[in-house]
Amino acid sequence: MTVFLGNIEAKTDTKGRIFIPALFRRQLQATSEDKLVMRKDVFQECLVLYPESVWNEELNELRSKLNKWNANHQNVFRQFVSDVEIISIDGNGRILIPKRYLQIAGILGEVRFIGVDNKIEIWAKEKTEQPFMQAEAFGKALEEIMNNEE
Repeated sequence: MTVFLGNIEAKTDTKGRIFIPALFRRQLQATSEDKLVMRKDVFQECLVLYPESVWNEELNELRSKLNKWNANHQNVFRQFVSDVEIISIDGNGRILIPKRYLQIAGILGEVRFIGVDNKIEIWAKEKTEQPFMQAEAFGKALEEIMNNEE
């Protein structure tokens, strides 16, 4: 399994194209991942790039928890899959972020790619200027999570 780590700044061009950071591109090439799936994050105002194999795993996990005869479950699944975009990396190592996704994430030009385990998040740079959590709250939450014995 590929694990993406890092925090890399980049810029979109006027058409919404952006270079995938070389570090992430090499990792994708090493696993022969040539297609990515993009969607807005469920909780945050950022975009998420899933290697196709990771997307399929997440989709299978969600599908396994849903009852196809439950109307609410159908709507959750529909919402999750309806607003995705299949993204290909061009020969120059760039992807095209559709305009609606640029708007959804508030991306005006400068972005920050953040490797988050097996996915890559794309944030408007200004939204990452402050920590996602204050140091004290982060320490307490991490302590609680790590001390939680099930």
